[in-house]
Amino acid sequence: MVWAIVLLAAGLVLLWKGADMLVQGAVAIAERLGVSQIVVGLTVVAMGTSAPEAAASIAAVIDSRGDFAIGNVFGSNIANLALVGGIVALISPLRVQARTLRREVPTMLLVALLLWPVLRGLSLARWEGLALLAIFAALLVYTVIAAKRGATPQVPATGPSPGPAARSLAANAVFVLAGLIGLTVGAKIALNGAVTIGTRIGLSDAVIGSTIMAVGTSLPELITCVVAALKGHHDISVGNLVGSNIFNTLLVTGIAATVRPFTVSPRFAGGIDFWIMVGVGLAFTAAIVIGKRVVGRLSGLLLLAAYAGYIVYLL
Repeated sequence: MVWAIVLLAAGLVLLWKGADMLVQGAVAIAERLGVSQIVVGLTVVAMGTSAPEAAASIAAVIDSRGDFAIGNVFGSNIANLALVGGIVALISPLRVQARTLRREVPTMLLVALLLWPVLRGLSLARWEGLALLAIFAALLVYTVIAAKRGATPQVPATGPSPGPAARSLAANAVFVLAGLIGLTVGAKIALNGAVTIGTRIGLSDAVIGSTIMAVGTSLPELITCVVAALKGHHDISVGNLVGSNIFNTLLVTGIAATVRPFTVSPRFAGGIDFWIMVGVGLAFTAAIVIGKRVVGRLSGLLLLAAYAGYIVYLL
């Protein structure tokens, strides 16, 4: 138990430092290339913080634990918007661009609904996984092309200037890579510690998988969004939350099914867990619309309350 607590603490420290490096590097790259922070958040940052979900789900399907794999996707998506979104909104109200509300947020809701017909047969075949990956690739290409069209490359300053943006593109890319590695390793260490603690205090495997595992694999999103919020980079936070949910639904599920087809329980195939995930996405969208593109502290509290209710349901 003592070592588990030490691992948990060390993992959280590594997560925080990794997130700090990731945000610094990503923001600097966006500034140097003239690409908006929201695009960086939707792609590089979101893909990096979704790495733990991908690793956990792949390991689960290899072990023939389909419910664990898809449950991790569902639980992480809910945790991203309700738990992480709620906490970040309490720290600093989230400002959302009009373009993000018109384009990326509806995309997040649509790909979530896409899982209903895919999982309706209580199984996910390899060709369905490949189809999800194809949709993901198309969205990624579209996002990059749209970013290039709107890019306004920055002219380098004649003299030295302090800050991350003064570093070379390669140096900032190293910062991003180091941050992603720190997030992945930190999440793994913290998760191992948390699972050990949960087991020692008597939680069942089902409860640990549905709560600790989902929250644990969402730690990179949480820490990255908190760091970004504290630094005032709202577009990184919003892009990370929305992008991670799109990545989880399409990339993580698609890779898992491609590695090994798996079966799922009815609760995930149009059952209550599925509609909770969709409902949380709609609630997050409603918070943006009602707040006139600002997710305020009251909305943050309501999102956290919704997540607490979800945990009670699971238990």
